[in-house]
Amino acid sequence: MKQYDIKMKKSLGQNFLVEPQILQRLVEVAEIDSETTVIEIGPGIGALTEFLALSAKKVLAFEIDQRFVNILQDTLSPYENVEVIHRDILKVDFSQSDYAYLHQSKRLVVVANLPYYITTPIIMHLLASQLSFDSLVMMMQKEVAERMTAQVGTKAYNSLTVAIQLQMKAELAFIVPPTVFMPRPNVDSAVLKLTSLENPSHNFKNSRSFQQFVQACFKQRRKTLWNNLKVYYPNQEATYLESCFAKADISPSRRAETLNLDEFIKLFNILSERN
Repeated sequence: MKQYDIKMKKSLGQNFLVEPQILQRLVEVAEIDSETTVIEIGPGIGALTEFLALSAKKVLAFEIDQRFVNILQDTLSPYENVEVIHRDILKVDFSQSDYAYLHQSKRLVVVANLPYYITTPIIMHLLASQLSFDSLVMMMQKEVAERMTAQVGTKAYNSLTVAIQLQMKAELAFIVPPTVFMPRPNVDSAVLKLTSLENPSHNFKNSRSFQQFVQACFKQRRKTLWNNLKVYYPNQEATYLESCFAKADISPSRRAETLNLDEFIKLFNILSERN
């Protein structure tokens, strides 16, 4: 950083990992090998990128900050298997022909130290990309990782938990203290590992509609499913909603945090029959 006279940008949530043991552990959790293609998000000065490049078949590193793109061209020059792309990951369309080879990858993983302020949008963007990820291993704020791995009936359980469960198995790999970052964040971090489910249990055509439905169920956590869904389906008569709850064998007086994934799917499918 001194060599290139670079200052961190708070607006981009730049907190870089500077502890080699943590970097190596990320590579191990992601099980990177010579057949693995890696997507890295926000490589910064390339510390994690270099660890990935030593084990991976190819590393595709997306960096939004032009200052670091210039540095990476220099620091990563010894590694022919690294490609640095100056783009905002949220604006990358993986269905474009430029990324066709990713869909053919034998093993595709994401490894990233994510900016705290856009962790959820990045994960949802990746899950919606239609890429066949083997796993996503990501550093994030501990509180967010706990929400993604939350159990039914807990305060941390929310619509994000349900969205993750549709496609992935979530597990908290390990906790990371603020001391291994530069600059140090004010909170603990955690590494979350999402592993693709071989046989997802969902059975509906439009996953986006389902996610909107689940978000509506959690709209006001203290309210019942009945009160939240009455607002979400303003044109449906009360008797119809009652019959749907009865058909799903789910009490309208329950709160969203008490429903598991299968119950959400069942209720959504029944409520969608009229549409």
